[in-house]
Amino acid sequence: MPHTQERVVVGLGELIWDLFPEGRRLGGAPSNFAYVSRLLGAEAAVASRVGRDPLGAEALERLARAGLSTRYVQRDPAHPTGTVRVVVGEGGEPRYQVNEHSAWDYLEWTHEWAELAARAGVVCFGTLGQRHPAARKTITRFLEATGPAALRLFDVNLRHSFFTPEMLARSLSLADAVKLNEEELSAAARMLSLRAPDALGAARALVEHFGLELVAVTRGARGSLLVSREGADEHPGFPARVVDTIGCGDAFGAALVHARRHGAPLGLCNEVANRVGAWVATQAGATPEADPALVARLFEGVG
Repeated sequence: MPHTQERVVVGLGELIWDLFPEGRRLGGAPSNFAYVSRLLGAEAAVASRVGRDPLGAEALERLARAGLSTRYVQRDPAHPTGTVRVVVGEGGEPRYQVNEHSAWDYLEWTHEWAELAARAGVVCFGTLGQRHPAARKTITRFLEATGPAALRLFDVNLRHSFFTPEMLARSLSLADAVKLNEEELSAAARMLSLRAPDALGAARALVEHFGLELVAVTRGARGSLLVSREGADEHPGFPARVVDTIGCGDAFGAALVHARRHGAPLGLCNEVANRVGAWVATQAGATPEADPALVARLFEGVG
């Protein structure tokens, strides 16, 4: 079912500088999601929090330069802007070490955020952004304040130790759609005591148990599985000359939601999401630039 088109896309949660040996890049799954959504033509905003420090000021400048609204990025006088040390393996896969007590751990509910929640057409949120009770409470309140037409995408990340079965269940109950990889699907099924013989069965169990509109299971270079109330679709993925895989899942999610909200059938949603994810894998970092002609080719077939 297509959702209202003109509302803002919100990346809600962590805003992080990825610290590589060769330099730093601005990241965090919600902001990566918002960036790719903006690239696809949507009005997009990041709802997060940075420190009153040089990295915070630079983050705001980078977001603005990328065409993202920074009005909803809070400034924290006591805690630093988030950072994560990143080491990229031989296959392009990243490993992360996230700093504790970052500004985004202390998200605050404000009048401006209430206004943003009311205008949101899409909200992307995850597990990492909820590691601290203060941020968890604010994110929950934001999601509860969204309108009935909003699509709330829960981006599961169980690579970090900042999650519990209770957080997982509560987040799924607040979501309309969920994106997770095969290992995370298997772990989530165990944590939630969902009995299923395979990935398809586990995804269907999530749809039924939590009343979800869509479950997306990413498989890296092997594509993805989508399961909705209408059926299921598998895509083998597209070959790509990988530079790094940072942000590929975020780009996949943004493209999937974009196609879904434009009324594309499940198979086309899957194809487009894989195409965009594979393209990001060929670029350095999670927020590559793209001209309108390339975006049009990536979204060929979506009305």
